Amino acid sequence: MVDSIVLANTILVITAGVLFFAALTDLKQYRISNELVGVLVALFFVHAVLSSRWETVVGNIAFAFSIFLLMLYFYSRDWVGGGDVKLLSAAFLWVGVQCALPFAILLLIFSGIQAAAAKFGWPAGQHGEAKDSGRIPFAPSVAASLIGTFLAGCLQPS
Repeated sequence: MVDSIVLANTILVITAGVLFFAALTDLKQYRISNELVGVLVALFFVHAVLSSRWETVVGNIAFAFSIFLLMLYFYSRDWVGGGDVKLLSAAFLWVGVQCALPFAILLLIFSGIQAAAAKFGWPAGQHGEAKDSGRIPFAPSVAASLIGTFLAGCLQPS
């Protein structure tokens, strides 16, 4: 049991590293690859096995799918990018309904900070784009929020 808890927490650390990489990639290129999202989804299932959280997997999938459908509407209106839709769906797969509120609160805080920073022209994106481009990479806020949810202990093994 102790070994699986250590392994489950190791998966959380690996996932945090993948999220950090996704955030950096989005900051530099405004792109989140399908492979990166696939790794996050695979890590979720490994974590579910190691943390004995299988009873929540079906609910988490249904919740993430409903978020995906909602985000498709925003994507169709060109309010978010395709990578944001994929990454948010993967993040909500991880948190499920049981941890959605702490994640959403952290997402509100981090995206507010990031939007304020964008008003001052930071970060300059691809080809020197800044505040006038209207584009803000959302992955750093999602990554920070999901890592914060991990650190809050919301996904500890049962």
